[in-house]
Amino acid sequence: MPAPNASQRRRERKIAYDAFMATCPSRQLLDTITDKWVCLVLNALSRGSMRHGELARIIAGVSQKMLTQTLRALERDGLLTRVVTPTVPLRVDYALTPLGMDLERQMSHLKQWAEMNMDAILAARRRHARTQ
Repeated sequence: MPAPNASQRRRERKIAYDAFMATCPSRQLLDTITDKWVCLVLNALSRGSMRHGELARIIAGVSQKMLTQTLRALERDGLLTRVVTPTVPLRVDYALTPLGMDLERQMSHLKQWAEMNMDAILAARRRHARTQ
């Protein structure tokens, strides 16, 4: 069997979802999950199902608009569920799906790394600012 040519290799990489390929759909997913609010929403929901207001209280600084956009994007990608309970007023709860729980486990390491290394990062920023 002859070795695949460059065109065939590109097609194979595209099929395998290679994020280095410009047309790979995984780039859209990476764009979504690298948003700071996504990491914080996933981490908050790892504690259990929550309502919009609860999330807004836990995640300081997130606007209602950004929280809503983040929740919609995560629901679209199958990372959380939105359950509406027909009460007056309506009750809407958000919870991680198994896929969302898996991603949250990965993202929690990033959040922990950031928190543990912030002193070193701030020192590096100060050193950099003095040289500018």
